[in-house]
Amino acid sequence: YWGWEVVDDGGSNPGLEATQEPKDRGIYIMYHGTSVANARSIITNGFRQSTKGMLGKGVYVSRNKKKATRYPLKSDASDRVVLKLKVRVGRVKRIDKNHHLQYTWNEHGYDTAWVPANCGWDAVPSGLEEDCVFDPKRIKVVDIKSRLVTCYFLCDFIRQLKKL
Repeated sequence: YWGWEVVDDGGSNPGLEATQEPKDRGIYIMYHGTSVANARSIITNGFRQSTKGMLGKGVYVSRNKKKATRYPLKSDASDRVVLKLKVRVGRVKRIDKNHHLQYTWNEHGYDTAWVPANCGWDAVPSGLEEDCVFDPKRIKVVDIKSRLVTCYFLCDFIRQLKKL
């Protein structure tokens, strides 16, 4: 895993419920919603940090697949793709409404920021959990989860995954 030491502490339960707090240094199944064009770029070149967002720089993901299916916002449903991921979360910081580390959590030694479900934050009207992973190398695409994607794209996606 890219030179990082992985310790099996029993905390890497990919079946963890979205309402349960992620354990530091665990590996979790998460999802990322994006457009078909961006999905191709991610598969070819890897993830890139978003430069803005409610948690600052990073890659925005969620353990809640329903959350990922909403993205990209304001796009046609036929252009939406949900990528299934394995994410090494590293040190996780819980960020609630008005938290003083909202944009600077990474500068304080955290690898992932976690906004819990139903946190009451206006920036999360869906009430679904959201995570921001600072280092894109902590994320690996393992599958695609979308019924709306053409067979051609799915076959191309699988070929690209086998090259990784």
